[in-house]
Amino acid sequence: MRLVIVTGMSGAGKSTALRMLEDAGYYCVDNLPIALITKFADLIFSQNREISKAALGIDIRNGQALEDMKQVLEEMTAKNYNYEILFLEASDETLVKRYKETRRSHPLAVDGRIDRGIALERERIEFLKKQADYILNTSQLLTRELKIELEKIFVRDEDFRNLFITVLSFGFKYGIPQDADLVFDVRFLPNPYYVEELKYKTGNDKEIQDYVMGFEPAHIFVDKLEDMLRFLIPNYILEGKNQLVIAIGCTGGKHRSVTLANEIYQRLQAEEAGYGVKIEHRDIEKDAKRKALK
Repeated sequence: MRLVIVTGMSGAGKSTALRMLEDAGYYCVDNLPIALITKFADLIFSQNREISKAALGIDIRNGQALEDMKQVLEEMTAKNYNYEILFLEASDETLVKRYKETRRSHPLAVDGRIDRGIALERERIEFLKKQADYILNTSQLLTRELKIELEKIFVRDEDFRNLFITVLSFGFKYGIPQDADLVFDVRFLPNPYYVEELKYKTGNDKEIQDYVMGFEPAHIFVDKLEDMLRFLIPNYILEGKNQLVIAIGCTGGKHRSVTLANEIYQRLQAEEAGYGVKIEHRDIEKDAKRKALK
């Protein structure tokens, strides 16, 4: 029997995660009253059970009763009921943006201030985060990427990697990414933009890659950055960090930054380590879109 308690910040994707688990064959119950959780566990862990895997959605909507969840978890542990806690996290900026896009109100934003509701919610559910077996930060995850991570953990039983790394290329003229943890400037490298036959290509094209990596400083930079990341990442994991955004920028985010971000991504992806990694090119198409609007 497998019981997963799905919790986390409102707007971080808990309902989406429950739907995905339901599609994967889990018996899902959302927002079950705290007082009924132990009885539900007694039922599904009984020997005559028909349910082999279940997921419970628990969040701030339980109000003050959420405090009783501490005792519920202790009771299930005392009864040797094996359960796992999946905690869905997201940055304050991402949560505020999602609430504004959906025009929904935060359950704790009684005065209409979403940011205050988020801060209060973080305080009230911190105890669940500390006990979580899995913490997924959805700030940078697309829905399909969240599904892949959930399938790894709850369908294929693969080792979970708590730290998720995003290697992000960007253009300085469009601003530094607000969620970046580490920012590197590669504008010291020769710019393919000034080579007529390369101007309209991107760092995803072999011609640009050959040009940028044809300069020795590019190789030295990637080697030194990789060496630093090999030192930093294990320490971030030990510290409990679950989301790391490595931003690499050039002028327009189309040539040099894309090439070097791809290089770093390939090196990190090849490592069998305690983290997941993805690549994202934020500004690669922006020059073309701006020209089309003129």
